[in-house]
Amino acid sequence: MRKLKITELNRISVEEFKEADKLPLVVLLDNVRSLHNVGSVFRTADAFRVECIYLCGITATPPHAEMHKTALGAEFTVDWKYVDNTVDAVNNLKKEGYIVYSIEQAEGSVMLDSLELDPTKKYAVVLGNEVKGVQQEVINHSNGCIEIPQYGTKHSLNVSVTAGIVIWDLFCKLHP
Repeated sequence: MRKLKITELNRISVEEFKEADKLPLVVLLDNVRSLHNVGSVFRTADAFRVECIYLCGITATPPHAEMHKTALGAEFTVDWKYVDNTVDAVNNLKKEGYIVYSIEQAEGSVMLDSLELDPTKKYAVVLGNEVKGVQQEVINHSNGCIEIPQYGTKHSLNVSVTAGIVIWDLFCKLHP
């Protein structure tokens, strides 16, 4: 077995990425503080052709050198929007026909491995602040909550790790 060279990966260009079909998924970052976490979410969103990232509240926006360290250019390929208020973003997406889930440990949350999605629908997921998680008001306006099953002693995951797990799972469930 031989490790592939970067020139053998047949990656698409930025222009081809912009024209390519996207996963019917929007990711909302609700007051995410770390520029490295934001950059990492951009990179994961690029890998799975996420439709758009909404950067809400105190979440920083590109261009930013610290964000670029983990995004590695994905902040230039993935569409993004800044929205001051996450609740407004959730409500607008719902009006546009998206089903919005907050990724949070909450009463009545659905475990990610049990989640069933309709591939004909559009979805959005809200990922929360590194300390406080998704705001309760945002949860109140969401269609529901998704929880990642955890079996260790800790009760949370890093937001960029959570994004990777959730985006991959939803990609598997929604990708034709």
